[in-house]
Order: sequence, then structure tokens, then C-alpha cells
Amino acid sequence: MVGNAVLLASSHLNTASSPIRSNTISTISTGEAYVLHLASLDGNYAVMSSGPSSSTSSGSNENTTCPIYLYSKRTLQREYTLPGHEISSTFMRVVDSIAGLGRPVLVSSGKDGSVKVWDERSRGCGIKMTDLGKSRAFLSFDVSLDGYTLAAGTELQGEDASVLYWDPRQPNTPLRTHTSTHSDDITAVHFSPSRPGVLLTASSDGLISLSNSDELDEDEAVINVGNWGCSISQAGWLSNGSHIWCASDMETFSTWSEELDLIQSHDIRAPCLHSGARTWVTDYLITASPSSSSITGDLDIFVGSNEGDVALLSNSSLMFSQTSAEWSLHKLWTTGHEGIVRSLLWDAQDQVLVTGGEDGKICVWPGLSPGGLGGGRGVPLEADPMDVDSSHNTKRARTGDMDWDAENRKNDKRSRR
Repeated sequence: MVGNAVLLASSHLNTASSPIRSNTISTISTGEAYVLHLASLDGNYAVMSSGPSSSTSSGSNENTTCPIYLYSKRTLQREYTLPGHEISSTFMRVVDSIAGLGRPVLVSSGKDGSVKVWDERSRGCGIKMTDLGKSRAFLSFDVSLDGYTLAAGTELQGEDASVLYWDPRQPNTPLRTHTSTHSDDITAVHFSPSRPGVLLTASSDGLISLSNSDELDEDEAVINVGNWGCSISQAGWLSNGSHIWCASDMETFSTWSEELDLIQSHDIRAPCLHSGARTWVTDYLITASPSSSSITGDLDIFVGSNEGDVALLSNSSLMFSQTSAEWSLHKLWTTGHEGIVRSLLWDAQDQVLVTGGEDGKICVWPGLSPGGLGGGRGVPLEADPMDVDSSHNTKRARTGDMDWDAENRKNDKRSRR
């Protein structure tokens, strides 16, 4: 674990103290639901929630545990609903193309043993990949660069956690199944952005693996394996495919070489800023993504506070082995959520940040100038740019320096998946 973490305020540091617009997902009974995942389609944000569907909301086919809601980017009002999955939806993302469709489409996985490709025109499922009726719960998936292979990772079932491969043009039967790569829930599946056919998988068993997705023999398919020794909740590639990042359930963060040699490992809560009125203390990692700005370096690291604030951190030395690390604080988004932020989406097309939280809220944040993340034009506002959220009209009280008691931070840890 790298020590001596220092957090410095970037020369571009500034704060968005309220979102452009926000809304709260509605559910039956208590109305309590987390926003688990967000995705961007042309004109809409797709929102996957943890709660049951509402019998009175607009749209059809909502007799499922966890439907997918589509909200207008322009107004953040719900426009329609996709049925989701019969037990619960677990993950979703937009892929550039699949099965030769030649356009971005929304794909989701569920505990009902299916991965679905959605047709927003018919507002229904266009392709459904299953495993001959087996009730495998899928937790993660990705689609190859050419759109003709889909890989999905399962929850641990008995002694098996599997990676299944399909040709989405023949969705009823997997091409092959690899069962010995991991021994616990497979939490991340990502095809390499630079090496066709190379698949990154990560698991609660602490292992990171690179495999040849075209190899029928699983023993021959594995290219490299790395062992972090802790339950991995997230993982991903840098944009050029030369390095890998991972996050654990214990708020640790690591970087790895393409050969899966560990480069650095950090407690993401260690870098703190206490400088006059500027204070930031991290409680948890939200996610990381390849940088959208030359200012932040190779990787944008989004972290949160238990009060619901979000910060953008970077470290220009994450890809190099060293004993100390200097972190930079670039952006702050505050007073939008009233609890843990579970999901985050950088909408590069409209140059806005979208967040979803355990408070059931979706927030769209302005681009922050000068430079850095979101320095562009932003989503055009309606004539009345008021917050459309009717459930939280009163903003929570804030202290001037966003500081809080250290002991309360220890007692207010978020629930992990």
C-alpha cells in the first residue's frame, strides 16, 4: 500500500453548489430506491433502480422487480419504461454496436439468467441471450469491439462462477462457458480497447484475469492472472489499453500493468485537503474512467462523501511504481444528494456530469470552466430551468468548509453490495 498521500487543490479547482436539474425516481410503498446504474442514449438517460416498479407510473410492462426508466435529457422527466428483468436488473451499459445493428444500443443483465439488448423504438427487448433455461444470475457483461461477441460474468452458484460467451445473432445458446477462471462473483467484464478478443474479468475472489475470448479451451484461454487479495468491486482499462485499474469493497484502489503486475495500491480515503476554507475528505470511491481532459492525466477518479458530495481526483503517477503519491483535487459537486452517490456518468456529448444516489435522486451537473472536466457547452436549459424534483424542495444545510467529524465518518459507512 502506497503511503504518504498528499492532496493538493488544482489551479482549476472550482465548485458546482447545485445541479442544473434533478428528479427523484418514484416507487410504490415507501418510495425508497437506490439509483444503481446510469447510461446515456440519444436524448435520454437510462436509470436502473434497486426498487420495485410503480403501478401508476407511465409506460407498460412494469410488473417486474427492477425496471429501467428513461428520462429526457432536456427536462429530466420520465418518458417511458423498459421492463427490465424478471427477478432484478444488475447492470447496464450502452454499447456502440451489437449484432451488426450499427448504432448505439442499451444492454442490461439480470438475475433472471438473461442479458437483454433493448430496442428503444419498440420500447421492448430486441435480443435476449440466455443459457438454455439455466437460472444463472448475471452481474456484469461487455460487448467486443466488432459487436459480434458478448461476454457475461455470473454470480457464484454452488461452487461455480462462470464467464459465458454468445454470438448475439444466435442468442439462445452460448458459444462457450468458462467455469474455472474465478471462484466467486464476477463483478467486472471488459474487452480490451486495443487488443481484439482480450477480455478483462475481475471477481470477489480477489483475482484479475486476462483471457482470449476466442479460445475454446479454457486452460489455453487464460493469458495472465493477478491476485490483489481483496474482494474486487470494479475494474477497467485505460483508454489505450496499456494499464488496468481496480477498486475493492474496502475503498482501496490499484493500478496494474498489461501483464497484471501490481503497480500501485492506495486507500482512496487517505488523500485529504485541509487548506483554509477548502476541505475535502473522501469516504468512498464512486468509480474511475479514462480521463476526458489533459488536465487530469490518464484517469479521472470520482470519490464521494457520506453527505452526498462528489469530487474529481487525479494522480499523474498512478502508472509508475513509487513510494509516495501526490493527488490533485480538480472539481467539486455539492448539495445535490442527501446520502451516498452510487452511480455516475460523464456525458461527453452534452458535457455534463450525471449522478444517482441512495436518496433515489438523479442530478445533472453543469460543465465546470475553465478547462478540465466539462468545460464545454452543456445541455441546453428549458425556458424554466427550475429543479423538477418535488420530493426534496429544501436543500440540506451546509457548513462553509464541508468538514465533518471524523468519528461520524467511521460510523456512517455505506452498505456494500
